[in-house]
Amino acid sequence: MTHPARPQHARDLLTSYFASGDALRSRSVSDTVLCAALDIPAAPARLVADWERDVVSRLALEPGDVEPLPLARARMRWPAYTHCVQAMADWTRAQGLADVLAASDIALMACRGARYHHDGAQYGSAAFCNLFVSEDKGLDLHFPVAGVRMPLTRGTAVLFDTCQPHAVVRRGSSGFDAADFAADVDCTQVFLTWELSIEAPEVARALQISFDISPATALQLDEEQLRLNGKQMGLCPHSGRWRDAE
Repeated sequence: MTHPARPQHARDLLTSYFASGDALRSRSVSDTVLCAALDIPAAPARLVADWERDVVSRLALEPGDVEPLPLARARMRWPAYTHCVQAMADWTRAQGLADVLAASDIALMACRGARYHHDGAQYGSAAFCNLFVSEDKGLDLHFPVAGVRMPLTRGTAVLFDTCQPHAVVRRGSSGFDAADFAADVDCTQVFLTWELSIEAPEVARALQISFDISPATALQLDEEQLRLNGKQMGLCPHSGRWRDAE
């Protein structure tokens, strides 16, 4: 399934300035979100219990936190891990991405929801490709600018521009509320994530990315950033609305 780019008012132009080799390069920000519901087995109960212990004791996740879990250890106790990776490889290949997934870095992550944010200051050179392996906890993945919201269930696969604002929120909510992710609530989501190079032709084509749209500004900058209509802006972590940078 593809959530196509929503028509954007001419005033609302998002531009990513990202590291490309030793220089910064400019590009458009895609609000196309590719998603699917893949058929993957449930993770073993003992592995899920391991993840839950890590979330509480090692990561000490607070509401809105997103942190890595040990992937190498999980793979030894996860018979269906290869199946999950193959399912994602098959899906991304069907989206026209050829074998980009196999050449990309992979990590295992956990979150107790996620505040509204974008990753343009650190991952502007990438697209994220995620496979959620937890059961349905009544949470949604929300892209407020793109106007896309989807339920997170086991097997939810999604590919999106890292610069696109997003959050993991309670289903039916109007924004991120830490009270929805209290310690006594089962709301942890675990997912595999790949970083795909935004400059890979297949990725740029799938997300309809245009490059070098603001070369003069890129030459003047010394760090990666995201700009809205030429200005650095902040993002409200609770509503996902743009606000003046602090």
